[in-house]
Amino acid sequence: MKNALVPGLVIGLLSGVWLFIMLSMGLTFSNDKINPIEFVSVLIPIVGLYIGVKRHRDNDLDGRMNFLEGLVQAFKILIVAGIFVVFIGIVYINWISTSEKANWSDFSGRIFAALLIGVLSSLAVTLLLISKVKKVA
Repeated sequence: MKNALVPGLVIGLLSGVWLFIMLSMGLTFSNDKINPIEFVSVLIPIVGLYIGVKRHRDNDLDGRMNFLEGLVQAFKILIVAGIFVVFIGIVYINWISTSEKANWSDFSGRIFAALLIGVLSSLAVTLLLISKVKKVA
């Protein structure tokens, strides 16, 4: 789990910073309207997962990784990032946001979307980074 800690914390920290950047721009995650700038945040888990899984493959597995090893590593990174992001979200909603529109239901909807993006990103990153299998003839 220690090899997933740093990439997970980086993803979580960057996602938290993104939350505060949105706040400073006057954007909140209230109601069902999604501002197009929010789609930039999709790059955070994709890039973070790619770097984290690639680092795991190259440093811990000597450059050879199968699909299951990559997927498990990606999920470990996402668990660490998710815990950190939810903590930042709790702090944001309870103590930082001055808007009464910021509520748990809107935040949980964004977290569910992030979970879906994370799972899809994990599959894509793992498929990109697995070792090529040689066919037995």
